[in-house]
Amino acid sequence: MKKGKHNARVRYALSLTLASCLAAGIALAQDGAAGIQEADSQVRSYFEPGTNLMYAIGAVLGLVGAVKVFQKWNAGDQDTGKVAAAWFGSCIFLVVVATVLQSFFGL
Repeated sequence: MKKGKHNARVRYALSLTLASCLAAGIALAQDGAAGIQEADSQVRSYFEPGTNLMYAIGAVLGLVGAVKVFQKWNAGDQDTGKVAAAWFGSCIFLVVVATVLQSFFGL
């Protein structure tokens, strides 16, 4: 086989490979707006269960905090008011954060 024919075949194969890769890249390209809409719908579908999980964790931690405050109160500790305020503030913060996030994202 002559060297000229070999170079022509190599060029032809390279050009076919390049065209195939370009066509595959174009075929795999998606609309950006559709991807954003899909991500938005997935995040919205996870928000309500996440909020319920936050409330459940907050309820458990609230009960633990209430027991801690009760124990300090019964023991006559001086910092009972400080611990009670921190516990109550954290419960309020949990509810406010969930409400603000829900209204911020329009859910």
